[in-house]
Amino acid sequence: MAPITQPNAAEHETNPLEALQARFDEAARRLQLSEGMWKVLRTSTREITVHIPVNMDDGRLEVFTGYRVHHSLARGPGKGGIRYAPDVSIDEVRALASWMTWKCAVVNIPFGGAKGGVICDPRILSAGELERITRRYTAQILEFIGPERDVPAPDVNTNEQVMAWIMDTYSMHVNLTSTAVVTGKPTSLGGSLGRREATGRGCMIVANEAVAVRGMKPQGTRVAIQGFGNVGSMAAFQMRDQGYKIVAVADMYGAVYNSNGLDIDKLFAYVRANNEVVGFPEAEKIDRADVLTCDCDLLLPAATENQITSKNANSIRAKVIVEGANGPTTAQADDILRQKDILVVPDILSNAGGVTVSYFEWVQDRQGYFWTLDEVNTRLERIMRSSFHDVHEAAQKHNVSMRIAAYMLAIDRVAKAMTIRGIYA
Repeated sequence: MAPITQPNAAEHETNPLEALQARFDEAARRLQLSEGMWKVLRTSTREITVHIPVNMDDGRLEVFTGYRVHHSLARGPGKGGIRYAPDVSIDEVRALASWMTWKCAVVNIPFGGAKGGVICDPRILSAGELERITRRYTAQILEFIGPERDVPAPDVNTNEQVMAWIMDTYSMHVNLTSTAVVTGKPTSLGGSLGRREATGRGCMIVANEAVAVRGMKPQGTRVAIQGFGNVGSMAAFQMRDQGYKIVAVADMYGAVYNSNGLDIDKLFAYVRANNEVVGFPEAEKIDRADVLTCDCDLLLPAATENQITSKNANSIRAKVIVEGANGPTTAQADDILRQKDILVVPDILSNAGGVTVSYFEWVQDRQGYFWTLDEVNTRLERIMRSSFHDVHEAAQKHNVSMRIAAYMLAIDRVAKAMTIRGIYA
């Protein structure tokens, strides 16, 4: 990787695939992974690119590009979301698929890693156009998905409705109703109770464990949250109920701050009415970037990749960072944060609540028997707490950050599964 003084340093630092591979390489070296296994686990099993012709509302015929990447299927079917965004790239989808492999392994659920995306801007598309894109995309990757092959889920700019369209399209092609082909569905179509809140709840659970490790308590711990979508807003409610004081919240338009704590119910209602946090009357407006460096005890980046970089890591004042987004911290920033003795709970652990309850949904669909919300939440808490302590103990044992420890734990589990299965030839 080029040194950060080179002109193209920023591009290298924020490339999601390069960032992920840098962490993978360090963990693999510490595990003394064999050269052959290193090569296998560093690459994807399968990458699918499709071109999707769609009749637009104005009569035009437009072509969209979509991807689905299977990183590893060694421990079970692929699992990973589908995102719709104008900046989706194959490198991003490769990185996210790999992240899913390690995320599923670190919480020890029987899935491999997959991810998908379509290059489009949902903000300028009608519901009908989105449905036609979704159904044609599903049809073109049909042979690669299924309850025992690859189980998609919602991601950026996709939701329960998109999952329902995928489920219906798949079901029409296989001529039976297959609810287990996707997760994150409406509960009326086999979705699980607690799925919508799961990622935010998982962040809260590991936050509780992290502050305890640092000798702190939830009560009065000041929290700044970057991102107020599903993950950020649900985490805010869950953490508020535990006694945390949410002092700052940012979205894509700006940020608000109140040193006495924000009223999350009122803020959520304001955002629903106005589509942004800026203007909330019980807080002062601050710059969106300042939420990362504001005076707080715990920072929860729950927006997009590459938010904490070598440019701002030195200015972060939080004692604990719990990553709600995928890849919010670059590898260079990790080094700075460790020097500052900031405890970072990595994304492949802290935001794994969503995939864990997705696993619960898949299990319930396949059983045809559904659990109560208390059962879902109790099982989620047990898995997230035990996974946190597995990673924390590994970090202490190997004298590494929690991120590298999480990768070491996950890589070791996948490598062992592949070794036991053997290489088919």
